[in-house]
Amino acid sequence: MELKYCINRNDKNKYENIHSLLKNELHISNRLLSKLIEEKNISLNHSICDTRSFFEVNDILIINFNYPEDNANVVPTKMDLKIIYEDEWLLIVNKPAGIAIHPSILHYADSLSNGVKFYFDSIGLQKKIRPVNRLDFNTSRISYFRKMWLYTRNT
Repeated sequence: MELKYCINRNDKNKYENIHSLLKNELHISNRLLSKLIEEKNISLNHSICDTRSFFEVNDILIINFNYPEDNANVVPTKMDLKIIYEDEWLLIVNKPAGIAIHPSILHYADSLSNGVKFYFDSIGLQKKIRPVNRLDFNTSRISYFRKMWLYTRNT
């Protein structure tokens, strides 16, 4: 999973270096940025780069999110997930009433996250379980899980 970003004139005038663009334009958190740097998953024009480097207009910044993450904190539990939509970034499932979203003391192995962990393991996806929305135990609705960091831009 890669995110490709073409540097434009506004970026050149607004940001000092790659690091500031990643933080302020692409809204990458400090923790994620550290992980991407450590894994050498940031490149400029197809060459691994130092995020303190400068850039030019029309340079191509590539962020590679294809690295394994530890998700051992969630016990995998086989359950019938009603998958509504799935792509490489997002998994959307129908959450029935009477099931928790997150594991807890009362729902250590029977939450929706446990079912998603089982599903991720079955498709060989080593990513953290990231519920996007939180629904009450007795609520049945659509529930979203990010498979990876999701790019959002405030407009």
